[in-house]
Formats: sequence, structure tokens, C-alpha cells
Amino acid sequence: MKKSEIIKKIILHIILILLGLFFVFPLVWMILTALKSPADLIDPNKFFPTTPIWGNFKAALTSIPFLQYFKNSVFISAVCVVGSVFSSSLTAYAFAKLKWPGKDVLFVIMLSLMMIPSQIILIPMFTMYAKIGLLNTYIPLTVPCFFGVGCSMYIFLLRQFFNGIPKELSESGLIDGAGHFRIFWSLILPLAKPGMITVSLFTFMFTWNDFFGPLIYVTDHTKLTLAVGLRAFQTQYESRYNLMMAAALVAMIPTVLIFFLAQKKFVEGITFSGIKG
Repeated sequence: MKKSEIIKKIILHIILILLGLFFVFPLVWMILTALKSPADLIDPNKFFPTTPIWGNFKAALTSIPFLQYFKNSVFISAVCVVGSVFSSSLTAYAFAKLKWPGKDVLFVIMLSLMMIPSQIILIPMFTMYAKIGLLNTYIPLTVPCFFGVGCSMYIFLLRQFFNGIPKELSESGLIDGAGHFRIFWSLILPLAKPGMITVSLFTFMFTWNDFFGPLIYVTDHTKLTLAVGLRAFQTQYESRYNLMMAAALVAMIPTVLIFFLAQKKFVEGITFSGIKG
């Protein structure tokens, strides 16, 4: 290896390390703040806690009904993952593998929906749910996912992934007498696991961190999610940054764990979804 190439690689690695430290710094600050005492919080020169106080995590989790909020978030996120994967995969298969009149026009219309902010339809959606008596329930937060609401990006991603699967595979299934649903379930889905996992990750992370939806549609305190519950916690303990950071750290554990466990499939899904357009 030439000397110039070695220098370039060293410089590149230094830049990447510095960028990595820059992006990791907020997480490090959260952890250190969560372990500080009240005296360390008011001292501007104390970046590291004098003595780590692990009891801050217990105090934070018992100050609010954290476990109930956690269960609510898990339930809503799990239902939304199932609904989004179900609706987006079926729709993407129809756009990728079936031939029907107006397919391209409808696909363009579907993509254009990605440009419309969700806040625009908030008032009519809220009015509709209020008239049919579904406010303060989880239905406005979960059922729309089963009908592809908010899934335009997932449909596009899975369509690109399905287009990368050879059409001869589907044709061989038709020759053997299989219907489209059988082909979709037995042939296409097993090959599309990275794409399905990618959609599941995106849906879970968006739903888990969603603040606006539960805030608008849910009013019962026992039905709140972690995102809204942490906001209420922040209002109640505005000056206790150590407890706020402790609660926030615990709330982000599920998303971090799921991402690292499915990281390989996630990268494959993003990569292969752009192979064929």
C-alpha cells in the first residue's frame, strides 16, 4: 500500500471517529446526567457525577405509572407493526407483480400522498372519530395502519424490493396452479424478510416515539403512552433533570435493542430495495 493511501485512510478514520464521538455525545450526557445528584446538577463545572446515584432510575420509574405507559406503548406499537406490514406488503405486491389498468397512475398518486403533511387531515380525522365515538380509544392510533394510512413510504420500499425478485419465480408458481395469494405467501414473503423487517423497524420506532397522535386522541391518564407520559413527567419535575434523563434512557432501551438485534436485516432491506426500480 502506498504511503499516500495510508495517510488518506488515517485521515478518514480520524474524521469518522470524531463524527462518531459527536453523535454519541448526547447519549453520554444523558447517562451522566441521569446518575447525578441534585447538588451536581446545580454545579455548572460538574460534567461527571461525584458519586453515581443509581437510585435515580428507581425514583424516576416510580414517580409516574411508568409500567402502565410502557405496556400501552408496546401494545400500540405491536398492533401498528402488524397492520403496516400487512397492508404495505399486500399493496406493494399488487404494484410490483400484478398487471391491472391504472396501476402506474395510482402508484404516482400514492407517492404524492407522502408530500402531504399529516397535520392537514388532523381536523377532519378528529371530527370523524369524535362523531362515531372513538375518541379516548386506541382505534385511531392502530386501525388506520391496516388500511395503509401513513404507509406510502413502506409500500414504495417493499415494491422496490419485490421488483428485485425474479418474475420467473411468480410465473413458475402460476404454471403450477398456485394463486396470487399463495405465491405471495409461500414464494415472495420468505425472500422479502429484510424488507419486512425494515418496515417493521420503521413502524415500531415511529409509533413508539409518536407524541402527537396519543396526545390528540387519548385523554384517559391510564391509556397514555410513554412519549406523552414523559412529557407529563417533565412538567411535574421540571428542575429534576437527573430523573428526566433516567426515565428517557429507560424509554429508549426497546428501540435501541430492537435496532441492534435486527441491524443486519435492516441494512439488507435498505440496500436491496434500490436494486431495481
